[in-house]
Amino acid sequence: MEPQTRLALYRTMVLCRTFEEAILREYHADKKPAFDIGAGAIPGEMHLSAGQEPVAAGVCAHLTTDDAVTATHRPHHFALAHGVDLRKMTAEIFGRVDGLGKGRGGHMHLFDPATHFSCSGIIAEGYPPALGQALAFQRRGTDRIAVAVTGEGAANQGAFHESLNLASLWKLPVVFIVEDNDWGISVPRSASTCVTSNALRAAGYDMPGERVEDNSVEAVYEAAARAVARARAGEGPSLIEVHTLRLWGHFEGDAQAYRADLEGVPGRDPIPTYEQRLRSEGLLDDDAVQDVAEQARQRVEDAIAFAKASPEPAPESALDFVFA
Repeated sequence: MEPQTRLALYRTMVLCRTFEEAILREYHADKKPAFDIGAGAIPGEMHLSAGQEPVAAGVCAHLTTDDAVTATHRPHHFALAHGVDLRKMTAEIFGRVDGLGKGRGGHMHLFDPATHFSCSGIIAEGYPPALGQALAFQRRGTDRIAVAVTGEGAANQGAFHESLNLASLWKLPVVFIVEDNDWGISVPRSASTCVTSNALRAAGYDMPGERVEDNSVEAVYEAAARAVARARAGEGPSLIEVHTLRLWGHFEGDAQAYRADLEGVPGRDPIPTYEQRLRSEGLLDDDAVQDVAEQARQRVEDAIAFAKASPEPAPESALDFVFA
């Protein structure tokens, strides 16, 4: 892999983490002294993707904004890696009028026609729309593809299996991504899923299936390269499952009493692990690490300031922008 590609993967991961840390700070800033999920500048649930950055960085490195991505209720890393406007995305999370959805959708319902990105709070909801996008790309004779992302818990939903079946039957240019962070909210995969890897299920739908271990961004990049090339060549869909890591709770406010592994979780953080690897190979030093971090910080803080300066929607406009 070219050094510039490896550094680009690192920069994407750092940007995603910097953003999530800032949203974490802003989300909890005014929910004290007692945690109130409905209070503050960012009310409602919040699902952050810290630890899962390798999946988005490795997959989206092969995409352009002409390709489509449908993500999950934990969407920020994929939105950023796919090029969604950082300012508009942040304003949407804050529920402001300059947001992607005029403040109507919030963090689980980010829609960006400019980059063909969408996400939803409904489990496995993104798979069927990805098929529609892929079908449109196929019928227009383009080499554009769709990428559909879900968690390992959603692989037990009917929409997951129906989508894999139809995509294979019609040889649609779609790549299915499963983020296995070990927990479907509070339920371990071993208690809910009959197979050790959802990649095994691909064989039942006559498509390649691959599982990436160790939350390795470079391994994700290589697996995605194969799947994307297959889709662009008109050879049909592929399924990639990545064994990733949820560093924080399922949602903010999650006490995580169900997790016995919490003490060791920070030691598996993929960003310092990858940073150390790049350092050992002479691709990063202290100055470069500081520069990447500072650039990410400036972009994120600019987006936070933009969001806070944007007005909240007027109550009398509540029914505007509901339908297109």
